Amino acid sequence: MEETIIMAALSTLTSPQLTDITSSILSQTVNHRSRLSSLLCSPSLFSLTFHHLHSLTLTQKTFLISKHLLSSLHDLTRHFHPTTLVPPHPYTTFKHRDLDAALLLIFLCDVHQENPEILETPHTEWREGLSKHFSETVLRQTSIGVHYGGVLLPYVEVIIRCWRFVGMMAGCLVKEGRELAAAPAVVAALQGVEVRRGGEECVICREEMSEGRDVCELPCEHLFHWMCILPWLKKTNTCPCCRFQLPTEDVFGEIERLWSVLIKIGDGALNGECT
Repeated sequence: MEETIIMAALSTLTSPQLTDITSSILSQTVNHRSRLSSLLCSPSLFSLTFHHLHSLTLTQKTFLISKHLLSSLHDLTRHFHPTTLVPPHPYTTFKHRDLDAALLLIFLCDVHQENPEILETPHTEWREGLSKHFSETVLRQTSIGVHYGGVLLPYVEVIIRCWRFVGMMAGCLVKEGRELAAAPAVVAALQGVEVRRGGEECVICREEMSEGRDVCELPCEHLFHWMCILPWLKKTNTCPCCRFQLPTEDVFGEIERLWSVLIKIGDGALNGECT
């Protein structure tokens, strides 16, 4: 179901947008395959990465996959709407060791699902079996060809697997009603506009915004006094009028926000096709 919705969202993009996103994803995919291939070909690098991964707690592994998922969702959603064009999230930058650990963990999850017999052998024999499985997987994906579906579909499948890995935790945290502050970089980039006609109230202080006054305009186009909206956004990332969500620096909150963007656009595309 998630795959259908995301692919429906992608179907709303123009041909130049699809070309842009496909090229970006292809470049990233090649880079990740190269890193994983180097890791599997080097006994010492594989051993170091495996031991690093093994030393992490489940919470730390979840956070690692969350960073990878957040990076992928940023790449995927940045083409849909200007309000999703935000500065890079501070947690989307990986150290090489963490990126290798994340790629190995995702690959191990894939292997566990597709060919679990490999992981039933002693750890010392894993690298050889994983290398063979990786080579076969790359050959299968390469045979699909380099076109929109051949690049985007495997990428979307990885996103969905990562979402299922961390989605429950992200959903639970958001449902707990945590208030998440808007990202400082996003707040700093908010635009000021001049009130062209008086009479409209700032819903926070309930006072009129006088004609000619400089006020803050959120991406959803609602206007507020600067002195009212800035303290508000330090506590919560939602618009007081429509609950539009601004980006946040909380990893799980941002995953939930970007996932919601995809679901909303995908659902709209599917409903539009049915009418």
